[in-house]
Amino acid sequence: MLTLARSITHTLSERLAVYQQEGLLRQLRTADNFVDFCSNDYLGFARSSELKTAIRQADTTHANARTGATGSRLLAGQTVLADEVEQELAKFYQTEAALIFNSGYDANIGLLACLPKAGDTLLTDELIHASMIDGARLSYANRHRFRHNDLADLETKLQQASQQGGQIFVAVESVYSMDGDLAPLRELADLCDQYSAALLVDEAHATGVYGSGPNGQHGQGLVVALGLQDRVLARVHTFGKALGVHGAAVVGPAVLRSYLINFARPFIYTTALPPHSLLAIRCAHEQLKINTNAQQMLLQQLNYFRQQVSAILPGATWTNSQSPIQCLIIPENEKARAVATEAQKIGMDVRAILSPTVPVGKERLRLCVHAFNTTDEIDQLLTVLQMALLKNYSL
Repeated sequence: MLTLARSITHTLSERLAVYQQEGLLRQLRTADNFVDFCSNDYLGFARSSELKTAIRQADTTHANARTGATGSRLLAGQTVLADEVEQELAKFYQTEAALIFNSGYDANIGLLACLPKAGDTLLTDELIHASMIDGARLSYANRHRFRHNDLADLETKLQQASQQGGQIFVAVESVYSMDGDLAPLRELADLCDQYSAALLVDEAHATGVYGSGPNGQHGQGLVVALGLQDRVLARVHTFGKALGVHGAAVVGPAVLRSYLINFARPFIYTTALPPHSLLAIRCAHEQLKINTNAQQMLLQQLNYFRQQVSAILPGATWTNSQSPIQCLIIPENEKARAVATEAQKIGMDVRAILSPTVPVGKERLRLCVHAFNTTDEIDQLLTVLQMALLKNYSL
């Protein structure tokens, strides 16, 4: 057994060495003292003293709650608090029901693996998140990708699927995590209605940023902002990005919630979130309702960023994004990493996104603009990027 173990570890070391030689080796590192242009904390809730205080007070109010859920929701992990928070989420996201999952990854895996069945067809945008891809792979449905945001390509595949029988599902993101662009949700809903397909939308990067109310400050997501909540079968809202806490929920009809409780394996076979996390989810949503300045500041800083890009980096290539995710395309892994390093040298937390995470030739710096970023920080970042690009490459 010892010889076998050594053989396996040697194989693992060789695989890692190949990754390192190709410049693809991933490593964990902190950037606590850096200016944040990397995280998904769009509204600054993860660093909000008001939210921290609210969570502490909620913990005090529920002083008798356990520190852990102690089991899955179907066993010891079910609580009155969990039901209450899910009812609040359903009301907030303007739908019938919500079911909490431990993460957005779990929610996407559970939804896409169990909803489309054998004989059904699942059509996915080619740029959906890895969690959606993994969930789709676990489904027994016929699976096909359509070109990113390409309505004509989707309609061709809808026509083909409608001839094969079975239910049709279309899965997209409302805001794409690596390009930052928006899905044409109205047109997607029209096509799904035309071909009797069910639309599934991952709202991970829209939650907290888009929504209903004056100036969109409530943050219910892009589906609600467009008034499409009754035309989308399921939405996934994650709470670890703009809301600054943890967990996720699938929202939709009450029958969908019951179905997921019975068939979504990541829900059935995992220990539930602890009461502290449920209280944090509740407090973060309350913060969205009362802190209307965060979304306004985010929009203001995003507009400033885009204006300065035009002035400072007029020749650079950016993805077509109107969201806080702004991506500077720098083909080749080493070149993208080199430019990111120049920004990191002056204390800017900027990360390169390399192939194969993105297609070859589409390597990039994925920059996230936040409500708390200052105009001086934005100017400093874009200036160092300009210098790095001029130093190493011609714009």
